[in-house]
Amino acid sequence: MKGEKRIALTGFMGVGKSSVARHLSSILRCERVDLDAFIERTERRVIPEILTRDGEPAYRDLETRNLEIVLSTTNVRILSLGGGTWTLERNRELINRYGLVTVWLESTFEHCWANISKSRKERPLAKNKEAARALFDQRQAIYCLADWHFIIRPEFTSYEIARQIADEIFF
Repeated sequence: MKGEKRIALTGFMGVGKSSVARHLSSILRCERVDLDAFIERTERRVIPEILTRDGEPAYRDLETRNLEIVLSTTNVRILSLGGGTWTLERNRELINRYGLVTVWLESTFEHCWANISKSRKERPLAKNKEAARALFDQRQAIYCLADWHFIIRPEFTSYEIARQIADEIFF
């Protein structure tokens, strides 16, 4: 194994960051943290509620605080970020300061939208296809700042994607 690398998975909502992280941690037999789940446990509220009640700027501040807690108090090797986490420069700086390799799970909008549409998760920032598309287009230029890009194709399972990442980055 190439050292004890730590990675952060980024990409648009619905691309499969959480699923890939779950499989990757199983393949590597290491700890993983899903930042969205961590925030919900810490805050004892779901993210859609936080966004609706407190607004996106307050949520982003909360997200950054929780990201720093995860990075500074754990040895997590696999971190799946929320879809907007990587879009803030302060979060990118934190991730870089703690030495994580960033991996962009890149896919088409249609693939992400299909997953968003069939999910039961509420997505306040993507209430309809037009809003989701605008957000997707806006974030692409920032996601590409990640260290690695893995193109997600619908014919590959999240396990196969995790296996490819493990082979290319860890082995």
